[in-house]
Amino acid sequence: MADKKNPKSLSREHWKDEPEEHDFPAAADYLGLLVGKIRAERTVALLKAAPTETHKAKDLLRASASEALTGDNEHVDADLEKVANGEKLSPVLLVRGRPLVIVDGYHRICASHLIDENAEVPCRVVNLPAPRRTRGAKKAGGAKKAGGAKKAGAAAPAPAPAG
Repeated sequence: MADKKNPKSLSREHWKDEPEEHDFPAAADYLGLLVGKIRAERTVALLKAAPTETHKAKDLLRASASEALTGDNEHVDADLEKVANGEKLSPVLLVRGRPLVIVDGYHRICASHLIDENAEVPCRVVNLPAPRRTRGAKKAGGAKKAGGAKKAGAAAPAPAPAG
């Protein structure tokens, strides 16, 4: 059996082909905090349909501006234990942006980084869909007084909430 205390000794081939079904609701919960429930659900639908691609663990951490956790973290340790026992990890779910948003799989990326920072990590990557305009919403700057003239000095209406 491989030794999780020495992550470099663990198998570099430790990924499943497809994300686990429970990864998607976890991604929606996290993303919902950032962009609202409806937009998060639309993003997760895109993640479900996206092809799996690979990127180096070190690049995912850098692009997301995330610190690499060590095996002292209980979740990273649990993922290292899975790999030591021959179990495969689920691909990670990402949303493009500056920085890249890891919506599910941060601890798996960190575990893979400990095994080999150049390891290719399977992931699904999508762009965040644009917010949908709500029915009856006007474009910014479109508020008008009766008679069609724009109110002098009036601020543009606040954008509709994300979602």
